[in-house]
Amino acid sequence: MACVLLCRLILLSVLAVFSQGKRLGPTSLLRYSRFLDPSHAVFLRWDFDYEAEIITFELQVQTTGWVGLGITNRYTFVGSDLVVGGVLPDGNVYFSDQHLLDEDSLEPDGSQDAELLKLTEDSVSTTMRFSRPFRSCDPHDRDITSDTMRVLAAYGLDDIPKMNPERTFVKSIFLLQMLQYDDQDAPEDTIIHDLAISNFLIPEDDTTYACTFLPLPIVSKKHHIYKFEPLLVERNETMVHHILVYACGNASVLPTGIGECYGSDPAFSLCSHVIAGWAVGGLSYQFPDDVGISIGTPLDPQWIRLEVHYSNFQNLPGIHDTSGMRLYYTSHLRKYDMGVLQLGISVFPIHFIPPGAEAFLSYGLCKTEKFEEMNGAPVPDIYVYSYLIHTHLAGRSQQAVQYRNGTQVQIICKDYSYDFNLQETRDLPHPAVIKPGDELLIECNYQTLDRDSMTFGGASTINEMCLVFFFYYPRINISSCLGYPDIIYVTNELGEEASENPMENLMVLNNVEWTPENIKKAEKACKESQQTVLIKTIDEEVENTTGWIPDIIPTPRGPCLESSGGKVEPGDKTPAGFRAAPMVLSGSNTATLRHVPLVTILFLQGTVSWLLPMLQTGV
Repeated sequence: MACVLLCRLILLSVLAVFSQGKRLGPTSLLRYSRFLDPSHAVFLRWDFDYEAEIITFELQVQTTGWVGLGITNRYTFVGSDLVVGGVLPDGNVYFSDQHLLDEDSLEPDGSQDAELLKLTEDSVSTTMRFSRPFRSCDPHDRDITSDTMRVLAAYGLDDIPKMNPERTFVKSIFLLQMLQYDDQDAPEDTIIHDLAISNFLIPEDDTTYACTFLPLPIVSKKHHIYKFEPLLVERNETMVHHILVYACGNASVLPTGIGECYGSDPAFSLCSHVIAGWAVGGLSYQFPDDVGISIGTPLDPQWIRLEVHYSNFQNLPGIHDTSGMRLYYTSHLRKYDMGVLQLGISVFPIHFIPPGAEAFLSYGLCKTEKFEEMNGAPVPDIYVYSYLIHTHLAGRSQQAVQYRNGTQVQIICKDYSYDFNLQETRDLPHPAVIKPGDELLIECNYQTLDRDSMTFGGASTINEMCLVFFFYYPRINISSCLGYPDIIYVTNELGEEASENPMENLMVLNNVEWTPENIKKAEKACKESQQTVLIKTIDEEVENTTGWIPDIIPTPRGPCLESSGGKVEPGDKTPAGFRAAPMVLSGSNTATLRHVPLVTILFLQGTVSWLLPMLQTGV
């Protein structure tokens, strides 16, 4: 009996050890990966626990010297955080949480907030795996957020950490991507359908929007598109800025061939309901398991407009392209039909940004109170599960904010560190519920210090946009909801004589002396002016309403995670971390930190194997 009680106590201890959460360890599979350098010598894997707010990195570099990984910003390396580690020739390891004092000098942080999980070296490469909190309490550590993160990697050829520009790399990555689908469980009857522009000669112009109209797959019953990915010609990748697929109404009379989307023939700008999109830096995208784009019913589109935006800034001649979008579809239907709602500022010159602005905020308002009338049927709550944000070169940050009955509900999505070269569809951690009558506000922040003339809204890369695409379910008959300011009010507030013709007011604004004071005055006037809101259905019907820009309440920074120090010096046996863990040596050139010592794990595994039979028999 005493043995049974003892065995049960031991077994409870064993189970307690193995039930301490789903924290990623030294050998856990990490879901995400990227090369960080052009020669593919620096490879990063990572994963995270969103609830516990812990992220795990594994950096593998082709060197037998030191390696480092951290977060920087778009302007300077100074102040960047960098976790540094390596294996000495005698097999001892070193590891510490540091920051850059200047462009090439490192200093250990006062608080060590990275926990070493694995550090190995062979004759070719060094691999370092560690965990850190999203938000540490150390001011030298940069927060891991849902923004675009500029990941900094560096390494040396010896074990003396010192920055070298030739071995330092920065890559923009959205680290907190949420996978809402089972990528291993593709439907057996998956069919692929390519939508591509055909052997198009790219003009020798800075910007070209090429459009063509193509049929969607012809099916005898309802199917769902569940994934899309870009089709890019390898040698032309740097010239393709974005690819959009617009659904056409079945009553539309469509042109043939390839034409300029927004040129002299307005037929090539028909169809404005986006159903799929890719932009520079993005990858393929698969919808959540219960959502798909419906095709094959009388309500579904039969044709699409394919839009490819080319940026040929070097004016290269004689380049042909066959870019487009690949669709994956199946007869295994999902629970919901997907819709896309375009929000932001109407894309035309009333949207303006002054030159020389350190920061200039623009706003586009959407009021959903007319959705039911335009939808032709009651509008249910819609669930936004992912988004794509879009500005051009002057964009620095963007956010989408939800209001209900005049009160801010939440910031649905944001990127305070926007990178024009990384535009991708991003999943929300939890769907955002939009109810009829809610208001949605898009805020874009621009910087034009490098410009000496006005920037206007428009299609060209040197013009600007402020757009957010919400991917949602269930689908309704609304394609876009865009706002723009009262330009007459703005002109008057700047002390200029306003005209009833909006375009004449833009000419007036072009002649304003854009001092810092006038830039702030223009920003304030744009926010305080009445907004016109244009709502468009999938069938191209348009209604408008008006509204006012509400204030945005910033989301406060969450609590930080205290640290007890995670630095590892050569010869250390029990380094501490923000979750203390002992160190186990396994090989002369390997040191691994585990939540449970390896010997303990082996003992516990053996204990369980002989305890269970004893408990079952009552011995």
